[in-house]
Amino acid sequence: MNPVYRKRLWQHRVGIALSFAAMAIGLLFLGWILFTLILKGVGALSLAMFTQTTPAPGSDGGGLMNAIVGSLMMVGAATLISTPIGILAGIYLAEYGEKSWLAQVTRFITDIMLSAPSIVIGLFVYALYVANVKHFSGWAGTFSISLIAVPVIVRTTDNMLKLVPNSLREAAFSLGAPRWKVAMMVRLRAVKAGVVTGVLLAVARISGETAPLLFTALNNQFFSADMNAPLANLPVVIYQFAMSPYDNWRSLAWGGALLITVSVLGLNILSRTLFSQRMPK
Repeated sequence: MNPVYRKRLWQHRVGIALSFAAMAIGLLFLGWILFTLILKGVGALSLAMFTQTTPAPGSDGGGLMNAIVGSLMMVGAATLISTPIGILAGIYLAEYGEKSWLAQVTRFITDIMLSAPSIVIGLFVYALYVANVKHFSGWAGTFSISLIAVPVIVRTTDNMLKLVPNSLREAAFSLGAPRWKVAMMVRLRAVKAGVVTGVLLAVARISGETAPLLFTALNNQFFSADMNAPLANLPVVIYQFAMSPYDNWRSLAWGGALLITVSVLGLNILSRTLFSQRMPK
């Protein structure tokens, strides 16, 4: 065998072995985390966790109903705010901003927001909104996680629209369709599965954010649906309960962590399945 070929063959085998080893280590720790969450969180799952509010310090029983409802309200509102903004911005970048300086600046800012720590976004919303209205609120929490979701949707929409073949656009233009209709009715429809995937990934990203909510929505021990007041939410409740000395609170924290993990994992699996089955050829 040629010595050069033998050397390259061994380098290939070593690279493959290291790749598999890295993958195995990652899967090992992921499985360890999931096993620990299931082991300690299943015991807290009960009907009371979904029907009762958070208990007082040192008391028995209670649940996470107020935190679950608060998280659903804020994540739902943030999704309704960020989805149209992100999709329209992604359409502009892909269709109209090929050589525009504004598009380049938008992409640069979007990349910065994607990598920015979430606590910085929380502090930004606190200084801009909470400090001026003089109180924490569910709307402040919604705005903070919306700022986290928007860049995810923008970049996903932009990248998906770039996958549409130019021949499809040219065919639509040859039929006399205006540019806005080509963008909305042809390109966006061709990659709607990928855009929906981006929205689901953004929802999964913001569902477990704790840092921005500490400075915006804070928490509420009682049930409340008032978005203009401090609102209970699962991430902050888990953080506070996990740091407490009460066994009941720590048990509920494990149950809440398992609930968020299963929800985020389900959204990721759904998005991957949707993306793989409906991605245009």
